[in-house]
Amino acid sequence: MKHFLQAFAGESLELALDTSILWDKFCLIEVCLIWGGRSITLAQVVLEHGSATVGFEHYRPVLEQVRSLLPPQSTVTLLADRGFEHGELIRWLQQNHWSWAIRAKSDLLVTLPTGTTKRVEQLIPPAEQAYLVPDVTVLGDVNCHLATANLDMANGSWAVLSDIPPSLQTFALYGKRFGGIEPHFKDYKSAAFNVVSSHLRDAQALTCLFMLLATANLIAVILGIMLVRLGQRAAIDWHDHRGLSFLQLGLRQLHTLLYQQKSLPILQILPRTNPPPASASIAKREKLDFRIEFARITIVSS
Repeated sequence: MKHFLQAFAGESLELALDTSILWDKFCLIEVCLIWGGRSITLAQVVLEHGSATVGFEHYRPVLEQVRSLLPPQSTVTLLADRGFEHGELIRWLQQNHWSWAIRAKSDLLVTLPTGTTKRVEQLIPPAEQAYLVPDVTVLGDVNCHLATANLDMANGSWAVLSDIPPSLQTFALYGKRFGGIEPHFKDYKSAAFNVVSSHLRDAQALTCLFMLLATANLIAVILGIMLVRLGQRAAIDWHDHRGLSFLQLGLRQLHTLLYQQKSLPILQILPRTNPPPASASIAKREKLDFRIEFARITIVSS
């Protein structure tokens, strides 16, 4: 990973921290680099734990491993869901100079600059509106900002805590998590590797399996990128624009090489430029390009 991340020295990196449950018995914890509309695993662990909610002590080693992998002078932003609304995590991020955007639970207590304390659900705006709430305090001593929105198209409200001053871009930043890590878990389970058919039922063995799958995923992504660079994508992907992910392109290219009894080419490092995500149809492209409009935006100070 250190080799393939060389191109990102001094760059801004967006990471996603998330969990996925296997057979209602094991919990996969991963930190991934959001890149190319998908995710590339940096570190992971599997616990014998039947819930997607885990404590900071369970995933701190994963974060520490990621920190040791990142290239020098990189600027890091971590995105995480409501299950990671932990004071220990945010303090760790502050100590390591990582930015962050974490979705807040509705019952979280938020202290406004005036000293008034309210639950997040009391700071949700009316329909089709957004509230930007700067300089709040949560979890006892965490100073940060809050952005909330209430959109019918999102099937409910959003509340995002961040160390970055609040704006509408707070929602765009946090939204990258959905396109990044959730399709990645789908690749593991059904779209690419079919890990659900594994007969392994041991946390350590599963951790090793996912480490190997992460390696295979990286090799396939690099092969897909190289295929596109060589102008050979059309031999595998018939869409006018790239319709298959780099992972799917790479896996199909790997099958071709195996069938032709050819060896793997020398793998290149990941390019610094973050390419646009794949879209298999015009409807999908329009969905990716869709922009949200709010009826009203309010900056809340009391």
